[in-house]
Amino acid sequence: MISLWDTTGNEVVKALAAERRSAGGVASGMALTLIVVVGEKRVREAEAAATIAAAAHPCRLLVVVRSDIDRKVSRLDAEVVVGGRLGPCEAVVMRTSGRLALHAESVVMPLLVPDVPVVTWWHGEPPEQIANDYLGVVADRRITDSAQAPNPVQALLQRAVDYASGDTDLAWTRITPWRTLVAGAFDTTDAQITGATVTAPRADPTAALMISWLAARLGITPRWEETSAFPRMRSVELRCANGDGLSLVREDSSAMFTRTGQPERQMPLVRRPLGEELAEELRRLDADQVYSEALGTLAGLPDLSARPAKRVHIWKDPAKATEPAVGGDPAVVAAGPARSGS
Repeated sequence: MISLWDTTGNEVVKALAAERRSAGGVASGMALTLIVVVGEKRVREAEAAATIAAAAHPCRLLVVVRSDIDRKVSRLDAEVVVGGRLGPCEAVVMRTSGRLALHAESVVMPLLVPDVPVVTWWHGEPPEQIANDYLGVVADRRITDSAQAPNPVQALLQRAVDYASGDTDLAWTRITPWRTLVAGAFDTTDAQITGATVTAPRADPTAALMISWLAARLGITPRWEETSAFPRMRSVELRCANGDGLSLVREDSSAMFTRTGQPERQMPLVRRPLGEELAEELRRLDADQVYSEALGTLAGLPDLSARPAKRVHIWKDPAKATEPAVGGDPAVVAAGPARSGS
């Protein structure tokens, strides 16, 4: 491990090269570059999750910690770790402050692994417009977490407005076990579904996506039954045209599956650590069309999957947030997910 205080981007690149030589082949065969954007207070959470994900997907991990953007003097502190506490990967933790925090790409870009996909994950409130963040513009896949926003469901709607092919959200990842169990219920029935009810708190983004997914796949209008007795989605109930009913009710780390005329069955429904959720999203680097369909249904915006993956960087200074973006500004830079022509 090499620690660099009040350093420069060039020194970070040299330190990483030195650590790679010392470690030998510890982190060879990297499949992607994972950029993590996080605030100082949540660095440990992000590092722990990224370590789990990196164990499943060999990568170069670049953790960008943005803080104190109002500081008059810019500063960069970095920690370079190869095959150490952050798992079997090449990792660089960069703490940026002052105006440098708004231009972290100047340090990150030279550290990208050539000819492999780039994934950017924001561990914190998602950006209102990803095009304002160059670290999102250069990525092939972009992972947000609407649950971190003050109004999670409203944040999901903003994700739909701002959607580009390759975007995803961890609120969607969290309902993968639910979707698996619901889809599995159709293995033993061909009855048409005529209605559904999802019981969840009103601010639960997973419930919003679950309802939208059911609506998009089944052509129905599910009902959201609000509850304040549980912190997250409690149950999903389906009604069939033949009068049968199917239900999944969460009980700690399992779900009770009930179907008319059949005995109850207990199914696994474990709440996974953040690192496993992140690892799931790194398994696929193409656009998730099922997610875009559900998100579009939620927001009433069809054909989200038809949107291009390429974004144009729009510079936005937080100190001038009230000023509209100028399309002809020389700081508006065309960029896309492909540094290798994809």
